[in-house]
Amino acid sequence: MAMTRRTFLQLAAAATAVAASPASFANPLGLPIGCQTYPVRKTINTDFEGTMKGLRAAGFTNIELCSPYGYSDFSSLQKYKPKELSDLLKSWGLTCISAHWGANELFKKTDESIAYAKEFGMTQMAIAALGPFNSKGTETLDDVKRYVEPFNAFAEKAHAAGITALLHNEGFVSKTIDGKRVYDVMIAELDPTNVKLQFQVSTQQEGFDAVEYFHKYRGRYLSMHCQDWVKDASTKSGFRQVPIGQGVVDWKSVFAAAKVGGVQNYFVELEEDPALMPPSVPFLKKLTV
Repeated sequence: MAMTRRTFLQLAAAATAVAASPASFANPLGLPIGCQTYPVRKTINTDFEGTMKGLRAAGFTNIELCSPYGYSDFSSLQKYKPKELSDLLKSWGLTCISAHWGANELFKKTDESIAYAKEFGMTQMAIAALGPFNSKGTETLDDVKRYVEPFNAFAEKAHAAGITALLHNEGFVSKTIDGKRVYDVMIAELDPTNVKLQFQVSTQQEGFDAVEYFHKYRGRYLSMHCQDWVKDASTKSGFRQVPIGQGVVDWKSVFAAAKVGGVQNYFVELEEDPALMPPSVPFLKKLTV
């Protein structure tokens, strides 16, 4: 489905109507229902206000942005000063305490990026992955440890500013070297005082079980991105995303484990088709853990 502002608002209205019954206000773990804005990046550049109001109408109250300077699809937001952008979102009924940032922003423009987040009012700064964007397959475990070093250095500065650094687990982070998962090696090297983790639920497709990791590294997670899917042999990956609660993920178990892991916010992120996000809200409103 092509996502237009009209389509998104129609889906949001439908989701709101379905979710309006008195029994539907459970919300897993009592946390705000959040969404990552990367799936709606195209309409953010063409109709930021309409897109944000559509998310709010669908029932999302907490969003996670991507940096306007590190992500080209968010570059239109550069026209706002950080506090101005934050205040706009609040006026539309949305909170935003977290964003994803590019490696150059965190490692080469550290002070400038932290200052932006601080002025905005963010308390979390995440990076999608550490290491090479396109792995050559020749990386060693020593390389992995070197990739972690600049992130620890950034995290120390962020922590001093009252901001928590988050490592997300996609890309090279999900590789295996010498029989060891890069993700686990990185977690061992990360400073637990300054760094928390953000789990990408879709990595279950690659053998990374959210429940296992939330228990294995209890207390070290702060956030997660939520995807759901069904098997589909007609797709390149063998999977097709569906609204949260309509796929294979056992969300009761995931959210119960997320509490053990330390998760304090979660974001629906259905990148294959943003039209799947509003229909995810009714399920989350009814889910009790």
